[in-house]
Amino acid sequence: MGVADDIIREVLLNEKELSAVFTRRLIKHRLGMTIEEFSKRSGIPASTLYKILSGRRDPNLRTFRRIINTIRHIEGENERKKFIAVISARGILDEIDRRRVYVDGDFMEIREYAVTTMEEAIIKAIKAEKDGASALVCAPILSPTVEKVVSIPVVTIKPRTSVLRAIDIAVKKVRD
Repeated sequence: MGVADDIIREVLLNEKELSAVFTRRLIKHRLGMTIEEFSKRSGIPASTLYKILSGRRDPNLRTFRRIINTIRHIEGENERKKFIAVISARGILDEIDRRRVYVDGDFMEIREYAVTTMEEAIIKAIKAEKDGASALVCAPILSPTVEKVVSIPVVTIKPRTSVLRAIDIAVKKVRD
């Protein structure tokens, strides 16, 4: 569920005041813009937004719809643009312990693309770009090929610690 759905649920189902859920903080941190920018995007005068945010005015149904539709539009843009795609085998993806990273004052989602073959990895790289990935993270054996077929940045995983750990395990198995 997105911000717009949260607002609708809180206002209509939980009977909260709009000013309690549609806040300056929400506009700034979750939508990534100022009130003036939101005003331009929504076509709602900034003075009206300030009154709604302060609780001095309840919006009419038309204004409420414009707020919700603008938020949905912004969320759709953010969803398409703000994620890092990680293409790897399921075992590696299971090691990722977070779903979002904080970058330059904004959150970026991490989306996993599990693969089992090189061909599937290339297909998923193209799909991730079409889905709107801002960048790709993938294995060293894959990155040179993927860089040739996508136009977004490709970052190569350098598994130093896991490789050294695997070598230690191999040595132990050989000695046993």
